[in-house]
Amino acid sequence: MEGCLRFWLVAFVALVAAVFAAGAEEKEQVSLVPRIHGAVRARYEMATAGGEERFQVRNARLKVVGDLSSAIDYFIQADLCDRGKMKILDAWARIAFGQGLSLQGGQFMMPFGVDNFRNPSNYIFINRASLVKDANNLRGVGAKLIWARLLGGGRSLTLEGGAFNPTSISDQEVWVKTLAYAAKGTLGLGRGVSLVLGGETVVPDRVRVNKGDVALGWEQGPWQVQGEYLYKHYTRDRHPDVHAWTVWGNRLFPVRWGVFNRASVQARWDGMTDHSDGKGERLETTEYARNRVTVGGTVSYVTPKVRCDLRVNWEKYFYHHGVSPAGLDAADKVGAEVVVVF
Repeated sequence: MEGCLRFWLVAFVALVAAVFAAGAEEKEQVSLVPRIHGAVRARYEMATAGGEERFQVRNARLKVVGDLSSAIDYFIQADLCDRGKMKILDAWARIAFGQGLSLQGGQFMMPFGVDNFRNPSNYIFINRASLVKDANNLRGVGAKLIWARLLGGGRSLTLEGGAFNPTSISDQEVWVKTLAYAAKGTLGLGRGVSLVLGGETVVPDRVRVNKGDVALGWEQGPWQVQGEYLYKHYTRDRHPDVHAWTVWGNRLFPVRWGVFNRASVQARWDGMTDHSDGKGERLETTEYARNRVTVGGTVSYVTPKVRCDLRVNWEKYFYHHGVSPAGLDAADKVGAEVVVVF
């Protein structure tokens, strides 16, 4: 409760400062015309053990981005076909107060983690890491403060923290006595190196779950490398702690293969220990411990405004002795997808 009051006190002070600063704001020419972007992913997969196969429209994302002034912007994102279902993902407004401080309110990804902030327009692999898909993929309805500062020498620091409903984004009418909280700090160290630390506390059902996350990344020229580790603790010892991780690399190459002008190869190792979704009075393991190796290649048509990727992946799972995958989604497979980003 005290943490909630402190958060809203800071938000109120920042809002008052913004009101006084608004009168001194210089007039700027800002286009009020919304900008529309999107991404479509069409996919084919085959389970290598039994030969089962399927086609999917994995995503049909549509984004609307706009500005009301130099200090106020908004963002709306929906998925028109997430495996056949329509979902409203993001809807938020943001006010910049100056000095690198801003307040964002609405529905959006809680500020925790790194790999979960990738979206279909910049995925590296066909399927997300277990760390994201099973252990850390939470959108919330709430508000967060953001403070960003350039430190000089190519370094930067961004701090984010917010309070959110503990319920899912589809259940926004419930009154609650406890909230969910999330925060993270991103330190740009220069030369393409970044370090991210974060913490999150949520109540999926009846048991509070506390999480910590650390990620180290490097991006320079044609290279991208990233490692991320997640720790998840269930209060009252309702389930063993969870450890999840992902390490991946991506290498880009310029090519001239018909319409394609870029190619890339990528590899990833990810996994986690026994995991519970945190729902129910007695928490059960909903995903069993596993490791996975993914290798693949991508050819792309890239321009400043649009892109098309043709991607192929092979996934190999490793389970503990005597444990079998609960379904084909967590079994060995090959997949191919075409992605259009505009």
